[in-house]
Amino acid sequence: MGIRVLPQMVHHAKRIIPVRSQSKRAFDVPKGHFAVYVGEDKENKKRFVVPISYLKQPLFQGLLSRAEEEFGFDHQMRSIVIPCHVEDFVQLTSRLN
Repeated sequence: MGIRVLPQMVHHAKRIIPVRSQSKRAFDVPKGHFAVYVGEDKENKKRFVVPISYLKQPLFQGLLSRAEEEFGFDHQMRSIVIPCHVEDFVQLTSRLN
């Protein structure tokens, strides 16, 4: 079963872009995308750049609602923070294709 998932993950890797460097700024986001931080603990959040088209997806909207419930609209990071495990985020976004 893991072999079937691998091609999906490779295709999906082209859709979301994890950003490894903390020095990346908002202007590093390609047109048609936006940046989100994913993670449940404050120290180990990972930045992803995702397509704007995800905003239309009910699954992604659910993540944003969860973020709103937990953080509200005014919090320290001054960016969109999604409170879930990185692995869960990658798995969920792979289903949005």
